[in-house]
Parts: sequence; C-alpha cells; structure tokens
Amino acid sequence: VWPLGMTSAAAAVPGSLSMGDTDTARRAQLQVVKYLTSVTAAVAAEVVTFPADLIKTRLQIQGSGQAGKTSFGVVGMIGDLLKKEGVRGLFGGLTASCQRHFIYSGARMSMYETIREDVFGRNADGSFPLWKSVLAGMTCGACAQFMATPCDGVKVQMQMEGQRRSQGLPTRFNGTIDAYRLLAKGGLPGLWRGAIPSCQRAAMVQLGDLTTYDFAKQKTVKVLGDTVACHFVCSMAAGFSGAFFSCPADVIKSRVMSQDPTNPVYKGSLDCLTQTVSKEGVLALWKGFLPAWARCGPWSLVFFLSFEQLRKATGQQGTARRGPAAEEWRVGGAVGAWVTYGATAPAELGCVLI
Repeated sequence: VWPLGMTSAAAAVPGSLSMGDTDTARRAQLQVVKYLTSVTAAVAAEVVTFPADLIKTRLQIQGSGQAGKTSFGVVGMIGDLLKKEGVRGLFGGLTASCQRHFIYSGARMSMYETIREDVFGRNADGSFPLWKSVLAGMTCGACAQFMATPCDGVKVQMQMEGQRRSQGLPTRFNGTIDAYRLLAKGGLPGLWRGAIPSCQRAAMVQLGDLTTYDFAKQKTVKVLGDTVACHFVCSMAAGFSGAFFSCPADVIKSRVMSQDPTNPVYKGSLDCLTQTVSKEGVLALWKGFLPAWARCGPWSLVFFLSFEQLRKATGQQGTARRGPAAEEWRVGGAVGAWVTYGATAPAELGCVLI
C-alpha cells in the first residue's frame, strides 16, 4: 500500500519504501486501530450490561455454601441487592471487568481475524466455512481469556464482596488494587485460579457468540445488506447462543473464582463440577441462565453495533474491485485513502470482520 499522498511513481523512487514494507506497515496500522476499536466497543457494552452480569454471578454461587443459606430467584436477588447495597452495588467489580476487556476483547477480535484470514483462509468465493469459524473462535477465545484471567478473578471477587458485607462477614479488601493483592498472596497460581473453566467458558462463548455472529452475518447480509438491522438480528442470535453454550462452564468458573483464597471450598474445576451436580443436579449448571441471556443478548448487540460503526468511522472496511489494469482498495475514513495496486495486488488486505 502506498503511504498517504504517495503516488505509484513516487513509490518507485530509489530508497523509498518497498511494496512489502508498506503492506506490512498498513497491516500493523490496521491491527492497532482494530484492537482499540474492539476494546472501546467492549467497554461500552460492559458498562451497559454489567448489572445483569453481577446478578448472574450471584445466582450461580447460590448453593455452593459461599453465599449464605438464603436462596433467591432473579427478581428476589435484584430486590435484596438494591435493599442492602443500593444502586451502586449493581456495579461492584466494573473497574476490573473493563480492565479485563482491554486484554480479552482486544486480543480475541484481533486473533480471530488473523486466524481466519492468515491461518485457515477463505474459500475461493470469499466465504468462511462454519467449521473453520468454530475452531478459530474457540481458539482465540480461550487464548485471550487465559491472558485476562487475573482481571476476571478480581471481578468475581468484587461482585461477591458486597453480598458478604451485607451478611455481616468481614471485609477482605478495599478496592480493585487491594483485590489484586489478595489474589496475589497465592502467587501466580492464585492469580490464575479458575483459569481452566474460565478458558472453557470463553471458548464456548466464542462458539456461540463470535462464531454465530460471523456465520449469521454471512447469510443475513445477503438479505438485509450490511445495515444496522442486519447487525441487530445477528447480535441477538449470537447472544442467545453464547449464553446457552457457556453457562455450565460459567457456573464452574464463578464458583471456583469466588472462593476465599485462604479457605477454598473446591480442590479444582473437576471437584467443583462433581460437587455441584451431585448436590444440586445437572440443571444447576444452568443457574443464572436468564440473566446471562439478558446480559449476552444486549452485550452482543451493543458490542457489535458499536464495533461496526467504529469500524466504519475509522476506515476499517475494505472493498476491492478489479479494473482493466489495476486492483483498487479503499481503506477510507481517518486512516486511509484510495490506493492503486498492480494487477497482482493482494485483495485479501481489504478483508475485515463480516
């Protein structure tokens, strides 16, 4: 890609950047913009839907012996929380959750598109087979979540701390940084406690969320076009699928991560699974499904709508068209311009999430 304002003649001047160098520079630039776009959209979605995530987590902990003996449904849990902790209690752990997305969402979106385009590759007609989308989505989800596990652990601890205080239990930490210190007392194993179910959940979320969205958009865009209506339909489908497939692993993750590091209830993920099923039945693995869906649907909607609009605003949509002697690709927006290639130019450079 020629640098902005540089013509093909100028690019041919001795000492100027080669085609390979500028292609690499453009790819790097797009990766940075894509990463920041993903993080911004994820934080916006997290702020909007965080109360539902907190209610979901507390429902999932019920029956584990870590949240008192009182059992609530969705409405009862919300009422009890508002009565004892106020509106502010609905956002306990939000800071750590947003920190997680600076790692998780930026990495998963960047890795997904890289794996899709450079590892698996598209079909000749430009489509991306479902089986490839599933593998790419689950792989990048698990890898991104492993990196963000400490943030997730702190988020869960903070989501449960308000309930502990309302029950008269002693305060274990004050604030996000103090919560990190609590987990760090166990060293790296303490910071990454619950990493296995956490990564399993992330993989299943990607199976249901990112994979479903990607596949659904390939089909829906042919009917509705690349419009807000298309993004809405695909987002809601992705939210339901993500909540359903990830709920069992999410229950295990929440219970393992919410343990008191100094007095754990479970020896590990398998022990948690065994105890949960034996004491509460298989359906206990879908505890909190309704608030999970209530969160995943709107989360996916806000995230993907924000992501798509930010992507357009920052010029991350490429369209390739072949003329008699050249391939043209428009990066557009704030970070690009019309660029002319030779007939052998790599058209895939214009491929972004669909």
